Amino acid sequence: MCGIIGYTGTRQAAGLLIKGLASLEYRGYDSAGVAIAGGDSKDINIYKCVGKVANLREKVENAAPKGTCGIGHTRWATHGGVTDVNAHPHRVGKVTVTHNGIIENFKELIKAYNLADKLVSGTDTEVACAVINNFYNETENIEEALVKAVDEFKGTYSFTVLVEDEPGAIYAVRNVSPVVVAKGEDGCVLASDITALTPFSKEYFVLPEETVLKLTKDEITVKDFNGNEVEPEYCEIDWDVNAASKNGYPFFMEKEIAEQPKAIKDTIEARITDDIVDFSKDGIPEEVFKNFQRLYFIGCGTAMHSGLVGKSLLQQFAGAYSNVEIASEFIYDNPVLDENTLVIAISQSGETIDTLEAVKMAKKMKATTISIINVRESSIAKASDYVIYTNAGPEIAVASTKAYSVQVAVMYLLTVQIAMINGKMTLEEGKAFIKKLRKIPDVVEEAVKNRETIHNISRKIIEAKDLFMLGRGLDYSAILEGSLKLKEISYIHSEAYSSGEIKHGTIALITQDTPVIAVVTQNKLASKELSNAIEVRSRGAKVILFVKDGIKLENEEEWYEVVRLRDVSDEFMIFPVTVALQLLAYYTSLDKGLDVDKPRNLAKVVTVE
Repeated sequence: MCGIIGYTGTRQAAGLLIKGLASLEYRGYDSAGVAIAGGDSKDINIYKCVGKVANLREKVENAAPKGTCGIGHTRWATHGGVTDVNAHPHRVGKVTVTHNGIIENFKELIKAYNLADKLVSGTDTEVACAVINNFYNETENIEEALVKAVDEFKGTYSFTVLVEDEPGAIYAVRNVSPVVVAKGEDGCVLASDITALTPFSKEYFVLPEETVLKLTKDEITVKDFNGNEVEPEYCEIDWDVNAASKNGYPFFMEKEIAEQPKAIKDTIEARITDDIVDFSKDGIPEEVFKNFQRLYFIGCGTAMHSGLVGKSLLQQFAGAYSNVEIASEFIYDNPVLDENTLVIAISQSGETIDTLEAVKMAKKMKATTISIINVRESSIAKASDYVIYTNAGPEIAVASTKAYSVQVAVMYLLTVQIAMINGKMTLEEGKAFIKKLRKIPDVVEEAVKNRETIHNISRKIIEAKDLFMLGRGLDYSAILEGSLKLKEISYIHSEAYSSGEIKHGTIALITQDTPVIAVVTQNKLASKELSNAIEVRSRGAKVILFVKDGIKLENEEEWYEVVRLRDVSDEFMIFPVTVALQLLAYYTSLDKGLDVDKPRNLAKVVTVE
């Protein structure tokens, strides 16, 4: 949630900050603002407003502020409503800040520093700014002031700071909430996300916790809280600038759906040696997959759904039982964790706060942790014992598509590894499984090309207020994700149910002309899945059938619509089904005239609990 950008250099800052904020819009926000310094005086000029970055751009362009240093922010309201005054940046005295995160003890700070009559907003951020300013007045040294101030704060945060006395400098400090930093040819830049850094440099570093960053136009300095200089560890951005652009597509989501074959191939092939799974390049020893008695998959939303696929595959092929836990509930559910537990955390961004806290707790209780992440050097990656990077490139649309598919691909790799190491799969069986897996990018490519068929189906449900999805086994895992996609971006109330459960209450919701999507791709379950679909059809539901090519239908004309999917082995049908349901959600949203990439009330990166 929220986005931060900062620049100091030789160019005018206003336009660069606005452009940076636009690149961070996908993170989710309700207001935006910038603070410009480094002009003809020490004044820091602040411009902020509710609404899109486009609104802020117009306001800034009309003011035409001069200055080669500044910070910007897109805010997601937590404390204080969505108003201009609550938007960031905030200024108290000589200090101006932007802030990601939550200061949990802001009420206590208001009382401790006698701030009640001095605040103009309803935000915890202004309280934090006032505390920083208080210490700055005492010390006249912003680095010392920041160290003293953050010692008073409880919660997660990343602060970027301007001080009137240093018009060309930006300071930053963080706890959990990320800050990434780079040096370009014409200045230095920081942001909450590497997406905003790509126009400046291919190299960056993540600001370590308990350090203070200082940026000037020529220099980057990092010091620990004792004043000792820290040498940052630089990483390379492993995708080009075009990867974060639409490249002719109307929306990022459509582009990212189309990128799935390559993303899956890159993720798989990087971990296959001589037709066998090999995690050695990820630095994960085989013993990790052998010496566990319990296994948890943890994640939120889409990431959790990929864990459900992993659970099903492990039970079927490795004889391994696992739990799938919603990360936000995990730490409060008294999980059984010890040195014999393997915790696999899943997150596209690597910054999901609930998942991060779950990983930290697991490590504290001696469990071994592996994270499946798409963003290098992210907080969850750093907190985990081992990391599997999914090589999908940047995913900009809020509704996850390719990030989910590569997470699922990793589940197949993990299944083979665990099954073979524990004697549940022979070498020949493992190679046969991998041979099928390596064909999946072509299967997905074919599914993507079937977009017009799916588009025609989306027109059948566009007016629906309620919609239900039915499936069993892996089909149930698929529809949980498909239903989430549909509700996220089309705002249709969509619910996924296990087919066998509908007669235990859900069928009462079926009325005449209710749209129902039934997914039937598992040969061993096909007769039962079809029987359940017929039950709802007999109650007047308009049943759209997504069915595997090899499954025969009697009286096919009785179904409202039938979508045929390429026939692959049952265990791999999750891939074509996933693409079909992604396209269904995409075209439904598109035809409703909605903002596909930025659905209301949602953020790409959830960094607050």
